[in-house]
Amino acid sequence: MEDRDIKFLKVQQIIDAHEGKVAHLIAILQETQAEYGYLPKEILTYIATALGVSPATVLGVATFYAQFSLIPKGKYVIRVCDGTACHVRGSEPIMMAIRKELGISPDNPTTDDLMFTVETVSCLGACGLAPVVVAHEEVHGQMTPQGIVEIINKLAQTASTN
Repeated sequence: MEDRDIKFLKVQQIIDAHEGKVAHLIAILQETQAEYGYLPKEILTYIATALGVSPATVLGVATFYAQFSLIPKGKYVIRVCDGTACHVRGSEPIMMAIRKELGISPDNPTTDDLMFTVETVSCLGACGLAPVVVAHEEVHGQMTPQGIVEIINKLAQTASTN
């Protein structure tokens, strides 16, 4: 069996677990993204065909919700809040430190080795801790440029020992 067939088999298992119901499309997309780290276009087309809806319908849902990604993300996702409180308290220097440390840009937010992806978000709901960063699902308040570099280095060390 080819890798491509195995990929579709996993997606079919997810679809089957939801009884092939179009009403479960968001859950199907969530589980598929959890499996692959993003939603490849060929997988979206497969889901559409399996559910009996147009690929445009599935793509429309996948692009409407911010939780879904059509491009591969890194193993470690770092979200930097740029809401009003965080912006005023220095989120921009934090973002600049991340980009410098990882060698990424706004147009290319994922490292070439797929280790890190950096995202800017409008609000993380922790304004009292501003500026706030969520790194690998862990909230870090009162962040500094030096602090985020330390976090990146710890995550990189964790990855190299695993």
